[in-house]
Amino acid sequence: MKILVIIPCYNEQENILDTVQNLKAHCPEVDCLVVNDCSTDNSEYILKENNIPYISFPCNLGIGGGVQAGYVYAKQNGYDVTIQMDGDGQHDPAFLHTVIQPILDGSADMAIGSRFLEKKGFQTSFARRMGIRFLSGLIRILTGKRVLDVTSGYRACNRALTEFYAHSYAQDYPEPEAIIAAVLNGFRVQEVAVEMKERQGGVSSIRAFSSIYYMIKVSISLLVYRFVLVDRGGAHK
Repeated sequence: MKILVIIPCYNEQENILDTVQNLKAHCPEVDCLVVNDCSTDNSEYILKENNIPYISFPCNLGIGGGVQAGYVYAKQNGYDVTIQMDGDGQHDPAFLHTVIQPILDGSADMAIGSRFLEKKGFQTSFARRMGIRFLSGLIRILTGKRVLDVTSGYRACNRALTEFYAHSYAQDYPEPEAIIAAVLNGFRVQEVAVEMKERQGGVSSIRAFSSIYYMIKVSISLLVYRFVLVDRGGAHK
């Protein structure tokens, strides 16, 4: 099988080289593509100097646009499995085979690496856990599907869901909306237990002052997707 790991990168000069090297050390058989979202630090220089495969944007598209570009690349190059991993070192590549196993078994179209199934490793802050729990409950109400770690960016998709996301993907903080889109379009979503680490350097794009904005925006996006796009036939499989 052809397997691609998409690594979104925005100002990750402190982390991106270690992230890619750790991935290659644990999983030398997979391909990787770093999506450099118009970083203003030395991220692109590091990628170029170390011959790391990457694409780079002339303007910032946000996490959703960057990830979707990776899915478009995967579709165009015939990959069977596409995996997302953050560029900040939080996602341990030692668990990559655990994340893709449901895809290889054919038991899921998307497998999400969840830090909350076994509650091992870094569990994030209390405030963020409460926010994640709220979004998890909202997604369950809207879809009937229970997903604990709805903001996890450590996830694997099969070819069919890769093609779907290449066509349609949320642009701003997309992880929860990607779940609801998959479930409402008939794709099978499953969680697997992983352990995550704290961000290894740099600063998260979701700051404390913007957390309320994040919750409101994501909640509205989920409601719109469920009651407007789907009811009007705006969702496609």
